[in-house]
Amino acid sequence: MDSTLVEHLEALRKALLRCFFATLIAFPIAYFLTPYIIEFLVEHTLPPALSNLHYFTPMEVFWTELKLAFIFSLVIAYPWNAWQIWRFLLPGLYPNEQKVLGFSIILASLLFFAGVLFCVWFILPLMMAFSGSFGNMQIQPTIGLANFLNLAGWLSLAFGTMFQTPIIVLIAVKVGLISTETLKKKRPYVLIAILVLAALLTPPDVTSQIALAVPTYALFEIGLFLAARIEKKNIPRNS
Repeated sequence: MDSTLVEHLEALRKALLRCFFATLIAFPIAYFLTPYIIEFLVEHTLPPALSNLHYFTPMEVFWTELKLAFIFSLVIAYPWNAWQIWRFLLPGLYPNEQKVLGFSIILASLLFFAGVLFCVWFILPLMMAFSGSFGNMQIQPTIGLANFLNLAGWLSLAFGTMFQTPIIVLIAVKVGLISTETLKKKRPYVLIAILVLAALLTPPDVTSQIALAVPTYALFEIGLFLAARIEKKNIPRNS
């Protein structure tokens, strides 16, 4: 096997191990905060018609709390994990490039948390209110705790991940992987890719898919606009 490939695989293994241990360290903190997170999600996102959640097996609450704690530990460890992944993807950076990467990680973390908050504050309440609107005298909603928290947790991660779009665009243009002109021509394909990812990352309902796809595409356009400005500033220096 090629020695360069072995080195890359070893670097990937070390990066993934660092991400794993960071998430592992964050897990006890996340588990301790899980009851408070559940209480907040129930109070903030559920309409009166769905105010009572139910569990259907003896250990369901325990396993659900473990899953939610794992998701929340990923959120806590995100800045460190993102730094490790980008260091692996962009090795051998010069000091000025490392500063740019450090700034990008800070911005990416802010966007990630903004995506999570956007989901929790706006998208989840809308989705649950829409779900509760179907209830009537003949149809009474009974929402399971596990189903609700799985939806809240994975949807929040999906929004946090997709809100990274401007950073991906900026870094791709900055390192020369693609130009803004090419991206402008590929807009229809980008939109299709965003719609596909939104469908994969959200539950199988059109409401949540559109709610994720629309702000993601808007962020793509913002990233494209900023990348174009960076390109224009660099033209006189390179000419």
